[in-house]
Amino acid sequence: MNVDGEHYRTIWRDDAGSVLAIDQQLLPFTFDICTIDGVDEMAAAIAGMTVRGAGLIGAAAGYGMYLAAIAHATDAPTDRAAGLAAARSTLNAARPTALNLSWATQRVVASLDVSLPDEDFVHAAGQIADFIADEDVEHCRRIGEHGLIILRALHASVDRPLNVLTHCNAGWLAFVDHGTATAPIYAAHDAGLPIHVWVDETRPRNQGARLTAWELGQHGVEHTVVVDSVGGHLMQHGMVDAVLVGSDRTSRTGDVANKIGTYLKALAASDNDIPFYAAMPSSTIDWTSTDGLSQTPIEQRNPNEVTHITGLLDGVETKVQLTPDGTHAINYGFDVTPSRLVTGIITERGVCDPTALAGLFPDRVEEHT
Repeated sequence: MNVDGEHYRTIWRDDAGSVLAIDQQLLPFTFDICTIDGVDEMAAAIAGMTVRGAGLIGAAAGYGMYLAAIAHATDAPTDRAAGLAAARSTLNAARPTALNLSWATQRVVASLDVSLPDEDFVHAAGQIADFIADEDVEHCRRIGEHGLIILRALHASVDRPLNVLTHCNAGWLAFVDHGTATAPIYAAHDAGLPIHVWVDETRPRNQGARLTAWELGQHGVEHTVVVDSVGGHLMQHGMVDAVLVGSDRTSRTGDVANKIGTYLKALAASDNDIPFYAAMPSSTIDWTSTDGLSQTPIEQRNPNEVTHITGLLDGVETKVQLTPDGTHAINYGFDVTPSRLVTGIITERGVCDPTALAGLFPDRVEEHT
């Protein structure tokens, strides 16, 4: 996607052995590229949400394993294997709900030959990480193509711009490019389909207000930021044609774990007969899980994100306290929307009923049985 007319991915590596990424903690007020040179730095970037979002976390984990390969390039094969295992544990612990993270670290471990010569070992690790990132881009592009078919059909029934509501940021900033929930939106915009996006602010970190609004603006897509609690009102008054969200982990039975507050949007959509779609690459699907509600680990983040808020004050980014001194807060990062509330799931292989994922990916099911 473009930033001030220049194409960027969210993460990549350079020839010097460093990993570069857009620093999302600084957006939308400052666009800057950070340099990540080690496994611990990558884990901190993931945990601190310098890099965030399901697909980007996976790609970052792949590049984190590449950094581990650099650190252990001159070790004996057994020590290399131990070093990779330690790196995998460190990275996996950074964000427990996001399945793409552990999926990517396992993919590197399973694909990388620890007996290769030093330079070949590092080269192979870099290639695997690049492949994970490139695959993320291609899968998101296909999600856009499949989702565009849905949006075209919905637009055919209205005589105005199509109104789509989204929650959190499942855009290109959350992946390597294109995004998931936004991929159909960008595809529609680029195809000339008139579209408008209601952007949930998405407390407590405001990824909608800070990130989704920023990237939609960079791409020229019409959008309006709304507080999280206004979605039901918009739906009741016919101002939403579809809800389109991403996912951080989805069970094989179609239960969708996404940013906290998604479940409430699904309930409102169901009550108002509005289609609710979740978009995700297959790397987000947990083929071992048959019950997302009981089997999804829910991350609890620092309560400080609830009790404080950050914004621009007189040109300076400033954190301010919202609650009285001594007030306790809890900060669940995700909730689970049961499959019965999901109209369809959009993947790189097409769109299906949430309970039919196994039929769309029989090869993945076979791998885990």
